[in-house]
Amino acid sequence: MSAGSGRMRLGCFRVGPMWLWKALLVFVAIAFAGQLLGVIFNKSLQQDRSRSLFSPDGQGPSLGSCRPHTHVMFLKTHKTASSTVLNMLYRYGEESDLHFALPMGYQFGYPLPFNAHRVKGYRGPHVIEYGIMGNHMRFYKPEVEKVMPADTFYFSIVRDPVALAESSYAYYKSVAPAFKKAKGLGDFADNPRKYYDPRLRNNHYARNLLWFDFGLDHNANFSTQLARRGEESIRHAFKLILVSEYFDQSMVLLRHALCWPLDAVVSFSLNARQQKPSGGSSWVGKAAAPQPPTLSLTDAQRLKLRDWNALDWHLYQAFNRSFWEEVDRFGRTRMEQEVTLLRTRREVMARVCLRDGGRPVEAARIRDKTIRPFQSGLVKILGYELQPGLGNATRQACLRMIRPEIQYKDLLDNKQFPRSAPQAAANPAGGGHVRKDSSQLRTGELAVGGRGGVGRTGEEERDWDGSLLSRSTSNNQTLLGGGGRGGIRRGGGVMRGGGGVR
Repeated sequence: MSAGSGRMRLGCFRVGPMWLWKALLVFVAIAFAGQLLGVIFNKSLQQDRSRSLFSPDGQGPSLGSCRPHTHVMFLKTHKTASSTVLNMLYRYGEESDLHFALPMGYQFGYPLPFNAHRVKGYRGPHVIEYGIMGNHMRFYKPEVEKVMPADTFYFSIVRDPVALAESSYAYYKSVAPAFKKAKGLGDFADNPRKYYDPRLRNNHYARNLLWFDFGLDHNANFSTQLARRGEESIRHAFKLILVSEYFDQSMVLLRHALCWPLDAVVSFSLNARQQKPSGGSSWVGKAAAPQPPTLSLTDAQRLKLRDWNALDWHLYQAFNRSFWEEVDRFGRTRMEQEVTLLRTRREVMARVCLRDGGRPVEAARIRDKTIRPFQSGLVKILGYELQPGLGNATRQACLRMIRPEIQYKDLLDNKQFPRSAPQAAANPAGGGHVRKDSSQLRTGELAVGGRGGVGRTGEEERDWDGSLLSRSTSNNQTLLGGGGRGGIRRGGGVMRGGGGVR
């Protein structure tokens, strides 16, 4: 065979049969088309999710000509769904560029009565215009009034003291000496005085915790006169008291009181512990696990816990009754309609934002370690995972709704007090909202530490779990007043989803 024919065969070998090239071209075209369709589909899906999240439905029914409140103080009571409420305040304040009154740690020197100098960057009464205050404190209004403007809207939330005691025991078992000594909550309920010593630190978690958080003497002997005085003092200080068991109805009343859009009060349950799911309700804010045996109670033990927390029981009855009186003034039919809108909106946001249909998951299963909730006590505290493939704006909006309290406080703290930027002498509070009368400046506290940082004003503080308390010279007075009534009102369905009782 000639050299020329050899080269021809070699050329044919290199090029290959024509049908193979055609097949390869078809394959590449199909793959490219598939990839293009996938991009278009994903972009369309992201747009659909974005439209769902940022649709006009998020405004809710008309609020008329009212103006939104931008000065809000929330007394964050313990184990009452208050972490979910605080998340709403964080979100609204961040989105509205409001200035937060933040603690140097994670609580305002709790369990000591609140002192204005516990606010990070505080430089004297009304030097800085604060918009939102909501971290844990033991309430003392004269000091709060040094921080918040005169037109501030004050509100708080209460819960059935027996349910609160169950949650408190589960969460503070290793912190409260009275709980530590008891074999279980039932054992404690049978004879609380056997385990309870009022002189021991952190035992306030074991008796009349609501009464304590409102700044009152939780160890006082119950009398109707005392209970009514305490109730009246709270009514005088707060414009609205919500009820944890009726969380969605509470959010409707709060929305109208604050003149905020619907989406501002739509939430997923945060800081919720594993418990048995309620039959027939949404998975959003619910969890699936049996109650630990140490939390089991008989009906008789529940009555004993109610008696042990008699001051809290009085508050719960009184504010439950006035809550439903407020609902009646709002209109029962109107309330049902707005609760339905709120729950529908929550379901939409859950489908857009959350994996697994919004089912909360154990912290260890959350891939993003930065949004894992803080763990404490006998039971697991649950969190959420975001839906993959969200657009940036949608992801940020969803992330705000599920960001745990500690991480959210850190984020806001870093925004208000950027560590990389040197503090200007004229504005040591980290920027923003300084009034013109800054000649009254006084030295603010020095904040030390980053995530979980400890604030120092001459004393030590570790205030998240209460294991190391502050030494302070702050005023130790308590709040007292007068008036009241009792009788529990039943009505309006128990909340579903968003507020998940703690």
